Amino acid sequence: MTGDAVKAKNGSMVAYEGQMAFKKMTGGGEGLRGMVTRRLTGEQMEVMEVRGQGTCFFADRASDITVLGLHGDKLWVEASNLLCADAALRTGTTFTGLRGGASGNGLFTTTVEGSGQVAVMSDGPAVVLRVTPQYPLSVDPGAYIAHQGNLQQSFQSGVTFRTFMGEGGGEAFQIRFEGDGIVYVQPSERNTVGGDV
Repeated sequence: MTGDAVKAKNGSMVAYEGQMAFKKMTGGGEGLRGMVTRRLTGEQMEVMEVRGQGTCFFADRASDITVLGLHGDKLWVEASNLLCADAALRTGTTFTGLRGGASGNGLFTTTVEGSGQVAVMSDGPAVVLRVTPQYPLSVDPGAYIAHQGNLQQSFQSGVTFRTFMGEGGGEAFQIRFEGDGIVYVQPSERNTVGGDV
């Protein structure tokens, strides 16, 4: 950093060189309105601002980290997968509907928009999947990390009579993405409500 700042997950600093100042932020860095929104939606994100001159290193539970560049666009990312972002980027909360309920992460997700860099975490190297109008994509909610672009998402249920008889394939719910964009998944699954059906 050269006098600029980043917003990072609280407690994620593991080392730094140079002069750094750390400040806890309320509401995921969105002030009082953001704090109220996050409490109401259940999309929790404890954030600190790091400002200074030098190099700051961030990590969380030995997760793999992917740095994404935003150029005036928006990224939808699960709060638990967001490690840090340039302080100039705006963060918010958006409704995801049933997708979030099935993934066990709630009905809301975090948005990051503007121009700058975002670091997202994954359990294993993140897999980048392209979605086009000709090639929609279905994703396990437990593997979903983030997405960007002009994508519409819907919730698919694979629950059938065979599922209840114990003969299902173990993939009871999926998120279907259609449109034009990119979806990021991890090569591992979180425990989800859908996985227990």
